[in-house]
Amino acid sequence: MALHVIVGAGPVGTATARLLAERGERVRVVTRRGTGPEHPAVERIAADAGDADRLTALTEGAVALHNCANPAYHRWATDWPPLAAALLTAAGRSGAVLATVGNLYGYGPVDAPMTEATPLAATGTKGRVRNRMWADALAAHRAGHARVTEVRGSDYIGLGGTSLAMMVLPRVLAGQRVFLPVDWDAPHTWTYVPDVARTLVAVATDARAWGRAWHVPSPPAATMRELARRTAARAGAPAPRLTRLPYPVLWAAGVANPFARELRETAHQFAGPFVLDSSAATATLGVEPTPLDRIVDEMVAGLRAPAPR
Repeated sequence: MALHVIVGAGPVGTATARLLAERGERVRVVTRRGTGPEHPAVERIAADAGDADRLTALTEGAVALHNCANPAYHRWATDWPPLAAALLTAAGRSGAVLATVGNLYGYGPVDAPMTEATPLAATGTKGRVRNRMWADALAAHRAGHARVTEVRGSDYIGLGGTSLAMMVLPRVLAGQRVFLPVDWDAPHTWTYVPDVARTLVAVATDARAWGRAWHVPSPPAATMRELARRTAARAGAPAPRLTRLPYPVLWAAGVANPFARELRETAHQFAGPFVLDSSAATATLGVEPTPLDRIVDEMVAGLRAPAPR
């Protein structure tokens, strides 16, 4: 029964903690407020993961340190560097494998399916922050100071997710018209949150995965219109009513809303095809993506379930 330390209790951190606990592993979840899933095998610790000494003490004896943290979107440039440095330091000192949940921002705008060999060519703030984190981790790995790996998924779907799709689908089920500055008919890869957790655990515990990044196995790309239609059809809801707003609307919203302002940098992800090639992780690590219809059925059941009292 190995010890795994997870920093962050968002959708991916929670899914990873539950997966490991159900497999019989010991799990320690570290967040500022001591939050995390309730399970006999999950220990929840309130601590500042940016404190390298404290995090090192919490990681002693662990086989892996899972970075599932996610600072506030508009604070990445200030909050990520010290946190990433503390995580890398703790991994190096404790000997735990640092397994980080990354994303696709580092690639910047692309015109072909992304593979792990796609250049990290982002020029925006968030993309450059993530690329610096990975460059520092990879340098430490190559120097023998730490063992590291990273998983990268596309926009998350699944209960508890906070992606654009998870904002759209409840409105679709309610029969409401949805207005967004997106291309509803562009192929888009959607990544299921539990598949992120399964891939993260796989790369953390397989030496073949260390020293490189991996794309999370995801179902074949589907347009947002197709995703909305599948969801409505399988829920017996009216056909979705989807309207594309012009990009200047997003720009204007960002004047007063910090979250909307940060979306400007990643607007290209929904302006045209955004497709992920995740075949390497399936071929090497044996992680298969969950079929899209199964994901949709789970989301429909969850979104239609009565709120707990």
